[in-house]
Amino acid sequence: MLFSIIGLTHITTVKADSKINDYIISNKIKPAAIQNQEGTFSEWTGYRNGVGHPEGVVVHETSEANVTAQQFTDRFNANWPKLETYVHAFVDDNKILNIHNTDYAVWGAGPTANARYVQVELCRVNSYDAFARSLSNDAYYIASKLIQYNLPDVPGQTVISHAQASNTWHETTHQDPVYYFSIWGYNMDQFNDLIKTYYNNLKTYGDVNGQNDHVIKVHNAHGDFVPLVGINTDNQVVPIENRAVANDSVWYTDQSKTVDGVTYRRVSTHEWIAETYKA
Repeated sequence: MLFSIIGLTHITTVKADSKINDYIISNKIKPAAIQNQEGTFSEWTGYRNGVGHPEGVVVHETSEANVTAQQFTDRFNANWPKLETYVHAFVDDNKILNIHNTDYAVWGAGPTANARYVQVELCRVNSYDAFARSLSNDAYYIASKLIQYNLPDVPGQTVISHAQASNTWHETTHQDPVYYFSIWGYNMDQFNDLIKTYYNNLKTYGDVNGQNDHVIKVHNAHGDFVPLVGINTDNQVVPIENRAVANDSVWYTDQSKTVDGVTYRRVSTHEWIAETYKA
């Protein structure tokens, strides 16, 4: 088999309920790539369940305008011993900078949260579009980390705000990102909706925006499976009798051919699926 199934079969995209989320989704904003830029933090402490076993992600915001992810990274690397704080990543509208290996804990939200969570700081921006792009980058980072560590997306458990950490364990007083989100008419519930959309799409399609030209999800409304066919050198369609694919399965496809008015998508070297089965 040349192309493997890339996702679970029953997950669908969730339409996030806010104007900003709608703006992100309808414009198919593409998150930045996660850049690993290991910093100077020299405390290599495992989580309470061990190295490589975080239990989720804490969402922070920097509370300071006009400072980029790179500028904050440089500042933290120079001053963390004096500040006695460090996080795993900074995100703005242009960059996602992972600055400490997320297999190890950092100092960002009090001892209890530190022993449990990956921690990411969202930088403040000055325009609606920049805010949307920064949210897209932040949601992508969070969803990617949940998937990396095989964690479910559970708001309030595997994804919490710094405010929730403060209010639960009373080890810090910070309430971010509540106020900053409110400036844009946004809140943590809406952000969790965006994270869920990205999480589901990444697991199902390998892309935050869902299906693309190289991915096909298939379903046979009249049967329990989707038939496969071959296309021979004479451009004739030949049924494959001993193989089929599951309903609602997702496949990578690199070629298409049209035979007698029907378009077929290639899902392995010699196997094709009629586009009429596209879900």
